[in-house]
Amino acid sequence: MRFTTERYEQMVERGVLTEDDRVELIDGEILEMAPSSPAHAEVVTRLDRFLSGALGARAHVRVQNPVGLPPGSEPEPDIAVVVARSYGERHPTADDTFLLIEAGKTSLQRDRRQKLPVYASSGVPELWIIDIPGGRVEVYREPSGHRYASMTIVERGGHLSPLAFPDVSIAVDDVLP
Repeated sequence: MRFTTERYEQMVERGVLTEDDRVELIDGEILEMAPSSPAHAEVVTRLDRFLSGALGARAHVRVQNPVGLPPGSEPEPDIAVVVARSYGERHPTADDTFLLIEAGKTSLQRDRRQKLPVYASSGVPELWIIDIPGGRVEVYREPSGHRYASMTIVERGGHLSPLAFPDVSIAVDDVLP
């Protein structure tokens, strides 16, 4: 059975799914999320600290919170850089999103095969997939259908700048443990 974001939200509101359930809605399916390793948690903490400080009031940095991508996805990316506004009534959508970041050690294939197509088809302008064991970051831009037209790999020693904030630069070495 495929679920819509509306049906998924109803399940949350009614307590069928709770904050303790480590799940997310991807392309109509409710999927279990992988547990965080110490390395994964460290990468997310470093990104949150850096991006929050560098962006200040220009954007909100949301950590492991939902992004609504109707009709059938409500992923919880590790980091979402979104328009600075209140999201007390609804989750940010692709139109609110500047950048999504997924960090992975064991979830890399899922991020690439299941999440990337959803992000691209929803129009998320930029996605970074951090390959923790590989020591690199895959930067995806220019969503086109279920993929991104541009993909660049930034290795250790390189720097990353979000498309929406080219004045912000972070060293890959400062992201990876």
